[in-house]
Amino acid sequence: MRIKQMVATMAMMAIAITMSAQDKLFTLEDLNFGGRNYANLRPQNMWLTWWGEQLIQTDVEACYKIDTKTGKKSTLFTLDDINKWAGSNDTKYVRHLMNASFPYPNKSLVLLGNRKSVILLDFVQKKIVWQDSIAGQQANDWHAASRATAYVEADQLFVVDGQGKKHQLSTDGSREIVYGQSVHRNEFGIRKGTFWSPDGQKLAFYRMDQRMVTDYPQVNIFPRNAQHEPDKYPMAGMTSHKVTVGVYDLKTDKTVYLQAGNPTDRYFTNITWSPDAKTVYMFELNRKQNDCRLVAYDAATGQKTAELYRETSNKYVEPQNPIVFLPWDASKFVMQSQKDGYNHLYLFDQSGKELKQLTSGTWVVMELVGFNEKTKSIVYTSNEVDPRYCNLWSLNLKTGKRQLLDRGIGVIQRAQLSATGQKACLTLSTPNKPRLIDIVTTGKQSSLNLLDAPDPWKDYQQPIYTSGSIKAADGVTDLYYRMVKPHDFDPNKKYPTVVYVYGGPHAHNVDASWHWLSRPWETYMAQKGYICFIIDNRGSENRGRDFEQATWHQLGQIEMQDQMKGVDFLRQQPYVDMNRLGVHGWSFGGFMTISLMTNYPDVFKVGVAGGPVIDWKWYEVMYGERYMGTPQDNPEGYAKSSLISKAKNLKGKLQIITGYNDNTVVPQHCLSFLDACIKAGTQPDFFAYPGEEHNMRGHASVHLHERITQYFEDYLK
Repeated sequence: MRIKQMVATMAMMAIAITMSAQDKLFTLEDLNFGGRNYANLRPQNMWLTWWGEQLIQTDVEACYKIDTKTGKKSTLFTLDDINKWAGSNDTKYVRHLMNASFPYPNKSLVLLGNRKSVILLDFVQKKIVWQDSIAGQQANDWHAASRATAYVEADQLFVVDGQGKKHQLSTDGSREIVYGQSVHRNEFGIRKGTFWSPDGQKLAFYRMDQRMVTDYPQVNIFPRNAQHEPDKYPMAGMTSHKVTVGVYDLKTDKTVYLQAGNPTDRYFTNITWSPDAKTVYMFELNRKQNDCRLVAYDAATGQKTAELYRETSNKYVEPQNPIVFLPWDASKFVMQSQKDGYNHLYLFDQSGKELKQLTSGTWVVMELVGFNEKTKSIVYTSNEVDPRYCNLWSLNLKTGKRQLLDRGIGVIQRAQLSATGQKACLTLSTPNKPRLIDIVTTGKQSSLNLLDAPDPWKDYQQPIYTSGSIKAADGVTDLYYRMVKPHDFDPNKKYPTVVYVYGGPHAHNVDASWHWLSRPWETYMAQKGYICFIIDNRGSENRGRDFEQATWHQLGQIEMQDQMKGVDFLRQQPYVDMNRLGVHGWSFGGFMTISLMTNYPDVFKVGVAGGPVIDWKWYEVMYGERYMGTPQDNPEGYAKSSLISKAKNLKGKLQIITGYNDNTVVPQHCLSFLDACIKAGTQPDFFAYPGEEHNMRGHASVHLHERITQYFEDYLK
């Protein structure tokens, strides 16, 4: 009896321990980026790269070869090996191998770096074969073929060639004349400012003259005497900067500029090279952004040689991707366009003749990943399976046959092709799987799973995550939503509910990744007894041109109509307490939060608006004018969307939060709204983060989300 009792007691203890382990509660230190325990609750990952057709795992202490048929790992080299072969007395010459890369498919060379230099090390011969000494410089851009590096130092653009000789390309660089860096405020797919030719012998680069652009008077409060540190900020309808494109030739040590004409009120983007390095291509866009042209230039002289393509619109054309030449046929290139209503692939020849449309349908090509050179196929991702999905496909250019290459579920977050494109390494997620890593063959359907990450939250109380669709305000269009409910949800109870909103272009809140792309803050709120509801209204991304452009010249209006359809849906749910409805968003979502609070003051009891746009006339030229035109040309649209005149309508509790040094949505927005509220006699609350920009960094983000949560706890629950 005593043994049986002991066994029973131990079993009960085991059950109790299991239950308590699964009953752990989250804190923001667990959930929020910048939190002290955040890294420990991220899904397991592997850092992978290709060395030709060989898959390599890079880790802190070693690099491993992975057999793509079996998944078996073997050590390629260790960190101790590298530091020994580097011949340095400093045992930490290279501190980790996480960023190791293998730039030459057929050579046993690994590219590594530290704070002082970059090295190429032959891990078969066990010695350094090349190194430079300019690691860590601004805008560092190295090319494998020439081993030359372009970089910016003290505002000037330099190139160091493969032999270590330094070439200075500019002398007049400053905060007002910017070389070799991103221009046009990172719009039009621009992420950098230098572009090497395929042979690494020529460098195309941006030069941005912004002397004529008004300074926004940012202030650094931290010195003993606060210092003026202005940003160049061209506001909608005002004078913008002027960009030109230079081409530097390493062999001649000369620079020419592309003869593109007067750069005033024009945008140059998606720079690429011909395979023979003789021609530079770029898309050129007028300031109204309704006339886009693909133009070719002679790289040696800078002269314009051809206009290959032109696309116009009664709203806007937005080039986001450079043309890409076929690796097996340098006379043809692939271009992406939304001209048929959805982003698709088109094949052109060098003269600009459209040969055929390669993909079509009421779905979006999301990325041209690369090519399988053996089968002469294009490899790309799209949301053809479901608007919330992102899957990998191949398209054989000869037969036109398309093939789904992955599981046909979830969202691919990263797709890496091997050197010839015959294999792909996919990092993906599904609503129930935090991370999967698969190896697929792009010529036929075969795959190997390398990682099926366990749930890092398995010991915690987890909310209920669901997704579905409702109709937009037009009664026709499907809108996808996510709902997050408390783990012990009771349909017979009524819950305070927070609508989280973004709603703007080039973003979405709902997809078929882990927890339906739920933000960790929603989990925290659900743990505190709230329901969170999120819907992607018209105007957001990945649903086609008409879906995106429905909001043109009247930002906030269509979006609010769709969000209110979401509110109607909530009203139909017996468990939603419509007397305790809140709304929260950041940036465009901050604009939407205040828009909803002031246009529907009797619906929303509490709102928290972060970094909110208040009036689009204070936003920057490229983004603002694409969607709103100029204040001069669209006064009615600007007046309708401005929240200044809506300040008098505020009834509920509203907290506005901003980074004191926000250089994206400058503080003039929220301060002007506060002034309007003072004049109208309404009472918002306000909080600023000194030294922070548009998003709170590091542990300040934890503080921010504590503040947001507490506001709802104080006034909504």
